[in-house]
Amino acid sequence: MDGESMMDIRYGNGEGRFTLRAAVLIIRDGSILLARDDAHDCFYTVGGGIRQNESSAEAARRECREETGCALEVERLLFVQERFYSLGNTPQHEVTFFYLMKDDAVPLRSGAATDQPGEHLHWLPVRALETVNVVPAFLRRGLRELPAGVSHIITRE
Repeated sequence: MDGESMMDIRYGNGEGRFTLRAAVLIIRDGSILLARDDAHDCFYTVGGGIRQNESSAEAARRECREETGCALEVERLLFVQERFYSLGNTPQHEVTFFYLMKDDAVPLRSGAATDQPGEHLHWLPVRALETVNVVPAFLRRGLRELPAGVSHIITRE
C-alpha cells in the first residue's frame, strides 16, 4: 500500500476533530478482553483508526491482529457509537464500529503487551464492568446482554 492509503480517516478543522474507528469485542467465559495504558486509569477496547479505502470490518480484523497478535474473524457488528466529547478545549466527534469477534480459543492472557508502548491486555468479567473505569461507558451495561441486531448509540460527554 502507498502511504496515502495507510492513513487513518481523521481530520481537524476550526470546529474540532473527527475520527473514524473500529473496535473489537472478544468475549470468553463471561469476560471481555480490554486494553489499558499503564499511565491511565481506564480500560478500553482493542481497536483503532479505520484507514482510507478500508472497511470497518477489515479495520477490526487488522487492529485485532496488530494489538493481540491473533487473527480473529468478525462474528457480527454489535454497536455503532457516535461519541461527542472534548479534549481540553477541542471538541471531538468520534464514530466507532464495535465488532464481536469469533473466539476460537486462541491464547490471549491478561498482562500481555499490545503493539503500543506501556499498553497491556486484561480479561475483565463483564459483570464487574460497573466497578471499573471503562471507556466508552455504555459498554458497562451494553455487554450484559448482547443485542440481537446492531445498536446505534449517541453519547455526549
